[in-house]
Amino acid sequence: MKLEHKDLLGLEYLSKSEIELILRTAKPFKEIFTRTVKKVPTLRGKTVVLLFYEPSTRTRTSFELAAKRLSADTVNIAVSSSAVVKGESLIDTAKTVEAMKADFIVIRHNMSGAAHIIANTVSSSIVNAGDGMHEHPTQGLLDMFTIMEKKGKIKGLNIAIIGDIMHSRVARSNIWGLNKLGANVFVVGPSTLIPKEIKKMDVEVHHNITEIVHKMDVINILRIQKERLEQNLFPTLEEYSEVFGINSQKLKKAKDDILILHPGPMNRGIEISSEVADSKNSAITEQVTNGIAVRMAVLYLLAGDTGGKSEIINP
Repeated sequence: MKLEHKDLLGLEYLSKSEIELILRTAKPFKEIFTRTVKKVPTLRGKTVVLLFYEPSTRTRTSFELAAKRLSADTVNIAVSSSAVVKGESLIDTAKTVEAMKADFIVIRHNMSGAAHIIANTVSSSIVNAGDGMHEHPTQGLLDMFTIMEKKGKIKGLNIAIIGDIMHSRVARSNIWGLNKLGANVFVVGPSTLIPKEIKKMDVEVHHNITEIVHKMDVINILRIQKERLEQNLFPTLEEYSEVFGINSQKLKKAKDDILILHPGPMNRGIEISSEVADSKNSAITEQVTNGIAVRMAVLYLLAGDTGGKSEIINP
């Protein structure tokens, strides 16, 4: 019971069966959260290094908790106070970490392809925690896990991803994964924030959520980055919010059980209203919890045969 490769670099490179394996494996790990002792010995003796070149709270903390609940040792490398500031290259940093006998390197980097570069350089298992505008595979997986948990399936669902599609690694991972599991994927946003070639990824493109909201089973709302204003990709945050922000008014024609997702952190009042974020249809907080279970599953499966299902669930 393992993945076909030593690394998790993106959902583009996983088969449907591998994605389904991760989602199935995450279920018993989530059951552990209900116990008094939220820990299993599965990865005892393994070392997980968190190498983050960009700021992160949710993803970094989630990976650290996932590793610790599997009984692995964790090391956080603060890039701002490491040899990187002295000019050390990404490859040299990765080789240094490998020489310290790290079993896993979880990396976030602002350069697309960074995870691929070190995966081809070191023998440690590399987990991509977000690389530039390329992919964020574990976010896509936890989004799919949440949808499965709430809807019981993914195949045949109409799922809209709304916001800055062009710059979003979350959007790309979701599109790759959801398409492989048989969802109908829609992307919604201003034309300046949707890549011209996006239709090649087998999605429908729309610029008005109210025209399609009645058909949607799930809406995944992306965080709008305020630096896009400096690039003149839309006029003002207020105008973006008015046209593309999700509020109760825009959801009037939506299904009663529409599921609302957001990868966080949220800009309340811009891409999502507090009323929607805190509604019964929102699973945003549950996404955070599910992220730990999914990342436990990823680390477990990348480690290969560690003894079978009983070791997943037995402390």
